[in-house]
Amino acid sequence: MAPSRLIDLLIPPRLRKPAAPPRPIRIEMRDGPQEIAVVVRPAARRMILRIDRRTGGATLTLPRGVARHRAEQFVLSQAGWLEARLKALPPRVAFADGATLPIRGVEHRIRHAGANRGATRIEHTTEGLVLLVHGASDALPGRVLRFLKAEALADLTVASRRHAATLGVAIGRISIKDTVSRWGSCSSRGDLAYSWRLILAPGFVLDYLAAHEVAHRLEMNHSARYWRNVRTLVPDFRVAEDWLNRHGPALHHYGP
Repeated sequence: MAPSRLIDLLIPPRLRKPAAPPRPIRIEMRDGPQEIAVVVRPAARRMILRIDRRTGGATLTLPRGVARHRAEQFVLSQAGWLEARLKALPPRVAFADGATLPIRGVEHRIRHAGANRGATRIEHTTEGLVLLVHGASDALPGRVLRFLKAEALADLTVASRRHAATLGVAIGRISIKDTVSRWGSCSSRGDLAYSWRLILAPGFVLDYLAAHEVAHRLEMNHSARYWRNVRTLVPDFRVAEDWLNRHGPALHHYGP
C-alpha cells in the first residue's frame, strides 16, 4: 500500500482534507475554446459526456481511477458530437435594446427610452407589447432583470398565499433566486424560494410551481398523498409539468 494511502486511512474522515476537484478539460473547437467540467463518481461504470440544456455547459463524468490522458482522449474523440449538440441549443438572448423575451409567456420587445428617468414598465404600442426601459444604456440589462424579479415576486407571492389559504397552512418568507437545478424550494420553516425565470413562463406554469412548493407544507416529500394535495390546488398540473419539461430549459437562455 502506498504511504500516502496508509496515512489517509489513519486520519479520521472528519479531519481529512477534501480532495481538490479535477481540473476542467479545455479543447479547441471551430467556434473557439470549450471547457468541459470533470466530475468523478465512484459508482460510474464508464465515461459519460453530457450537455446541460439549461446552461449550455458540458460535463464529463468519470469512474474513479481513470487517468487524465484517457479522459482528454475521450473528450477529443467526442468533439464532433459536442460541437453539434452545442450548436443545436437555443441561442442566448441578452437583455438589450430590440431584443424580445417572453413575460408571462407572451413576447415583449425591449425598448430603450433614453437617458431620462422613468420606471421600467410594459406598454401596448403599434408594434405590440413593449418593455420600456429608461436610464443609461449600460444600465439597461440590470433594470430589465430587476423588473422581472419584482414581477416574479409579486405573482408568486399572490399565488403562494392563495394556495396556502386553500390548504390551511402557514408560509414564511418568499424570495426570488436564479437557481439552475430546480424551480422552487420549501424549507421546513415554510420559507419559499423560486426562480425569477418563472415570470417568463405562462401564468399557469407559475401558478403550478407555487402550488408545488406550498403543498410541501403538508408533506415534505413527493408521496402519493403529496400529489393528491397538489391536484387539489391545480387539478391539471400535469399540463404545467409537461410545459416545463419541453420548454423550461430554454428559459435559462435569457439574460444573465
